[in-house]
Order: sequence, then structure tokens, then C-alpha cells
Amino acid sequence: MEIRKVETDKKQYLTLLLLADEQENMVDRYLERGTMYVLEDNGIKAECVVTDEGGGVLELKNIAVEPEFQGRGYGKALVEFLIETYGGQYGALQVGTGESPLSIRFYEACGFQRHHLVKNFFTDHYDHPIYECGVQLVDMVYLQREL
Repeated sequence: MEIRKVETDKKQYLTLLLLADEQENMVDRYLERGTMYVLEDNGIKAECVVTDEGGGVLELKNIAVEPEFQGRGYGKALVEFLIETYGGQYGALQVGTGESPLSIRFYEACGFQRHHLVKNFFTDHYDHPIYECGVQLVDMVYLQREL
């Protein structure tokens, strides 16, 4: 397993990016200013994008694992890589996600704790309703962990 930085042509991973953020123009808002990594294990299995949000906060904007390889530790390996790579450079790693039990459980298992909420984020910023586990996402839940 190898994690490497993607310097150019980040859109070649658009299919994977859209698993985590299903509207391309929303991905476009952070993709070029972000730092992207892909996890390879006999082919690309996962990706993530992080951005510097100022004030010592690094934000995990996008993380996705190919559906047939989910549950094998690739997502957690990417989070641990970010903690090792950016620890000491930033005070906190944060992530915003919908109020989905699967997503919240994943991030809490990675050491994140609920931090704040942005009301109506998904209904205000997406051009269609977003559903996860059969539930429409409305508010953005931010979780943080110390680095």
C-alpha cells in the first residue's frame, strides 16, 4: 500500500471524488486549492483532499474509497497518513459531513469529535437533494480532532 500526492490532473479521479461529494461544481470549489492524495494497493483504492482553512485548521474536504473496497481500512489509513503528515504543522484536522450515521461513526472511530453545525448547508448549496442511507442531508456537521 502506498499513498502519494497528486500534483496535476486531479480531475482524472473525478469518479472517486464524486463518491464523497456528488456535485462537480462543489468539488471544483476546493480541488485546485487543495492537496490531493491517492492510496494505491494494486490500483487506486481511495483518495482524499485537504485544504488549509487558516487559524491552524486543516480541513479534510473529500475522502472516498472505491465501493468494492470499503470496510478494508483504506479510509482510516488515509486519515492516519494525514495525522502523521500534518501533525505539528496544524492544530486541528476538521471534516464537514452530513448527519449520516455511517459517516459520523467513521470519523468518530478515527478520533474526531463533533465541533459545530452549519444549518441548511446541503439544501442551500446543492442543486438537488442529497440522500445518504435513505435520509436527506440538510445540515453540515463539523467534526475535529487535534493534530
